[in-house]
Amino acid sequence: MDIKVVQLNKKFGEKLVLNNLNLTFKKGQIYCLMGASGIGKTTLLNILMGFEQQDSGELMGLKGKQIAAVFQEDRLIEHYDAIKNIKLVCGKNISENEIIHELEAVGLKDVLEKPVSLFSGGMRRRVAIVRAVLAESDLILMDEPFKGLDQDLKLRVIQYVKQKIEGKTMILVTHDRREADLLAAKVFEL
Repeated sequence: MDIKVVQLNKKFGEKLVLNNLNLTFKKGQIYCLMGASGIGKTTLLNILMGFEQQDSGELMGLKGKQIAAVFQEDRLIEHYDAIKNIKLVCGKNISENEIIHELEAVGLKDVLEKPVSLFSGGMRRRVAIVRAVLAESDLILMDEPFKGLDQDLKLRVIQYVKQKIEGKTMILVTHDRREADLLAAKVFEL
């Protein structure tokens, strides 16, 4: 089922962040939210996840949907290694060998046993991305997931994501039009 955002409004104090927003996210498609900083892209993701409440308007098509996310901050457990951070979210649905294979696919072969507290920002992003795409979900929300990655690595990880999320709905927040193009995403300017 498609997800519909109908006449959505959200204010923080006197600042109107989302004003009468209407969007439709078709099942199995990739979407990109773009626009200036502070325009409400992350706020919309937070509303879709239920972390924020809209002031008015309606969300349709979310009932019963499992949502996975990559947040602006990585939200990893610092003293766990990458495998444990992923296992925590994916549970028994995936083996350790499968997780290792996925981490190797995004270039993290040499750090599997180290706690993520020792990882660079780009390494942490890749763990968070792998965790989101492996989680049981119908909808994947990603908030600037490729920040901190050099161009070659970004291309590799984007191709990985595109392959892994096939058939799922994904909403990506980015300021980089090239990321949207590489994912063949439909762009909504907020």
